[in-house]
Amino acid sequence: MARYIPPRQSKVGQIIDVLVLLILIVGALRVPLWFELAGGAKTPAAHNPAASWADLGQDTPEKVAAWNALGFTDPTNESLQSLITARFDYTINTLELLIMIVVVVGYYVLLVRFSGKEYKEVIAEKFGDRR
Repeated sequence: MARYIPPRQSKVGQIIDVLVLLILIVGALRVPLWFELAGGAKTPAAHNPAASWADLGQDTPEKVAAWNALGFTDPTNESLQSLITARFDYTINTLELLIMIVVVVGYYVLLVRFSGKEYKEVIAEKFGDRR
């Protein structure tokens, strides 16, 4: 039985594959940001100019020291308060959920179909076409 030798891909084909994968990866990371779908904490409480560490729920010296280490020494800082008081929005958008289900199922179907086709090609190439 002859040893299977897979077909060779050209250098240009490899470069195109890498570029397409790079574009897909960057797109997968950026598209949710462009459509504002990323990040659950989107509703910070109103700024309180007279807030103390205890008012913000940072009632232990360790918590205050951690914020100080990050450069936040004043509890009245507006950006600090928006970080601490932001609450996660756990509501589920039905349309977004349905779109995600369609994308995942569609990807799975596409993957199975292409894999099955390639598997049949490799078997036919290795053992001959036995249809």
